[in-house]
Amino acid sequence: MYLFVINKKSGNGHGYRTWIKIKAALDARAVRYRYLFTESAGQAEISIAETLSEQKKWLGVAVIGGDGTIHSVLQVLKDFGIPLAVIPAGSGNDTARGFGIPHDPLTALDIMLAGQTRTADLIATSNGLTLTALAIGFDAQVAENVNTSLYKKVCNFFRVGRFAYIVGVLHTLMTFKPCSATVTCDGSTTTYPDAWLTAVSNVSSYGGGLHICPEAHPGDGELDICIVHGCSRLQLLRLFPTVLSGKHVRLPFVKFLRGKQLSVHFDQQRLALGDGENMSAGPYDISIEPNALQVYAV
Repeated sequence: MYLFVINKKSGNGHGYRTWIKIKAALDARAVRYRYLFTESAGQAEISIAETLSEQKKWLGVAVIGGDGTIHSVLQVLKDFGIPLAVIPAGSGNDTARGFGIPHDPLTALDIMLAGQTRTADLIATSNGLTLTALAIGFDAQVAENVNTSLYKKVCNFFRVGRFAYIVGVLHTLMTFKPCSATVTCDGSTTTYPDAWLTAVSNVSSYGGGLHICPEAHPGDGELDICIVHGCSRLQLLRLFPTVLSGKHVRLPFVKFLRGKQLSVHFDQQRLALGDGENMSAGPYDISIEPNALQVYAV
């Protein structure tokens, strides 16, 4: 039996519309399932844990929603050892992108029912687990501004969620100021004056398809880190179009690291988002949890 977790509000109502299609397909194929609706991370975790405790023959938990909804179930899936299936219905859908899961819900359902899984690592902090990326600094503030904006709803309505993040960059650039950041990766420490952001990635993209760490792979047992520092606002503005294709790797003010243990400390308070969800203030001690999750994928 499969458990479906549906965020009805995800993607400006796309989550519920997707569930209607999925439910019809499940019923037509006589697939055994149960389902839960959720609107908050806390509610999702408690409800799923209670439901999974009722029996032991669960084949998987399918999340119909965005990266934030998936984020809310990571700990319980790890604890129960049950695979994750992704039916993308959010605005960013970087989890689906990172595992090659198509946007079409029925095709994503076929991938789950085919039964093939891949092992995935998780990003661990004292504040919980993250699957896609932990964004600290400018990029996190962009995402926060986007998530609380009217333009995100408009972009979701027209199914151009990526464009909302481009608008968010311009929005955030007007007020954000860089500061010094000290980063320790596997015992090696460097201080970066005028650091704009530190992105810790498990998949290659975040923010709806921005390829911040093009070499990141969710099953390689390592964290990929991108640090943007020592550049002007105009240079930062020019950076983001190149992130769409991953060409920012050539820029002199972009630094890449890779390792298993990471510490990040900004000398001013900075927002951090894991899978687009708010994490508490730093400093941040981060590690990789290898082979912590199974994900239905091709």
